[in-house]
Amino acid sequence: MAGAGWRPALDRGGLEQRAAALAAIRGFFAARGVLEVDTPQLVRHAVTDPALHSAEVRWPGGSQGPAGAAAGYLHTSPEYSMKRLLAAGSGDIYQLCHVFRGDEQGALHNPEFMLLEWYRVGWPMRQLGDEVEALLRMLHPGPLAPVRWLGYDQAFREQLGISALEDTQPRLVECARAAGFDAALLARCSRDELLDLLVGTTIGPRLGLGGPLFLHGYPASQAALARLDPADPRTALRFELYLDGVELCNGFEELGDAGEQRARFEADRATRRARGLAVPEADAYLLQALAAGLPDCSGVAVGIDRLLMVAAGVRQLDAVLPFRSERA
Repeated sequence: MAGAGWRPALDRGGLEQRAAALAAIRGFFAARGVLEVDTPQLVRHAVTDPALHSAEVRWPGGSQGPAGAAAGYLHTSPEYSMKRLLAAGSGDIYQLCHVFRGDEQGALHNPEFMLLEWYRVGWPMRQLGDEVEALLRMLHPGPLAPVRWLGYDQAFREQLGISALEDTQPRLVECARAAGFDAALLARCSRDELLDLLVGTTIGPRLGLGGPLFLHGYPASQAALARLDPADPRTALRFELYLDGVELCNGFEELGDAGEQRARFEADRATRRARGLAVPEADAYLLQALAAGLPDCSGVAVGIDRLLMVAAGVRQLDAVLPFRSERA
């Protein structure tokens, strides 16, 4: 209808359901003694991760942004700022905030979305996974089957008959071609890009169909900000939660080694340079915080809009967002 584009996608009932979920999340953490924090959305450094694209903010009229810079960036996650709080002695913390990522559009993606991120000091990854499960069960309206933990490599073996850790890149290309992907596209993909492609399009949509499933033991090359598993250094202490074929969160047993994190940032920057992407400087504040001493901790980021979508039994973010970005 002409002139109706201003209207929100949610009616009063939908807004009340969303507000009730956010209130329940805050109550969940208050009862567990986890402190709510609030960090800047406009930050000085873009992320180096080649898979993420930071939105740049330029100030009109030559005015200056963060620390006198000509431009700032909308954060893709509050992780770096929250780790600075942890290094300064904050203890267990959580945050609900909007984050911004380029090239994120579709039924399950929006360039701006709400993230819930929290950190538990002294907790190993599995213990944090138990708390993620508790939050999921609180917010989900119906009963859920017992949770399952599945190794990343085992998922590839079960579903595709290949090993993510041991098979050669040509074998991965062969598998992706059998799944229908264009050979020219695959020829340009790195090993990790091939793995991501297979997880995102073939393996992931089949995960968590009978109940919540934690996919864990990601390849060390995909550790990001996670520690490597001392029992198998080929893998990282990282997990993602799937339900009904939808990825809901990403969690780490956090890396506290500033030197190792700097090396990973430099590897990211080299990858971005090779792909012709912008190459931002590594976040010096985070590296300083790690050098000062990050306590042993685990952290997780949950996509709230996706979580509410799955809990409502729908397959489009539109059903739980007041406004998608194209109508913002």
